Amino acid sequence: MNAKITRINPEPLHETPGYHHVTVVEAGRTAYLAGQCPLDGDGRLVGPGSLDLQIDQIAKNALAALAAVDAGPEDVVRSVIYVCTDDTHVLGAAWRRLTDSVIGPAFTTASTLLGVAQLGFTGQLIEVDLTAALP
Repeated sequence: MNAKITRINPEPLHETPGYHHVTVVEAGRTAYLAGQCPLDGDGRLVGPGSLDLQIDQIAKNALAALAAVDAGPEDVVRSVIYVCTDDTHVLGAAWRRLTDSVIGPAFTTASTLLGVAQLGFTGQLIEVDLTAALP
C-alpha cells in the first residue's frame, strides 16, 4: 500500500459500495492515464456488444499502463468510469465487474460512475480514466 495515500469516508456522508468520498495524497509525483478503452494491441475494439469483455480488456490495458510508471491499482487516487447506458442496473454491473477485476483496488478511492450517450469508438461501451500517486 502506498503510504502517501489516505482514503476517508467522513461521518456525515452516506455509505459507499467500496469507494471513498475523499482521497488525500501527500506531495509527490502523479500519473494521469488517458481514458482506457477496450482496444487490443492492434487498436481493434474487443468484445463489440459485450460490456464484460470490454471491461476485461480495459482492466488489462490499465494494468499495463500503471505498470509502465511502476504503479499498481492500489496507487490509484481517482477514477472516472464512463458507461454507454442510462440503466442503473447496467451501471451497477459495470461497477461490480471492475471492482472484481485485476484492477479492483483502484476503485476503493475517490470514484465517479457515469452513464453517457456515446464514447469515442463505434461499439465502445465503457471507458475508464485513472489518476495514480506514484510510489
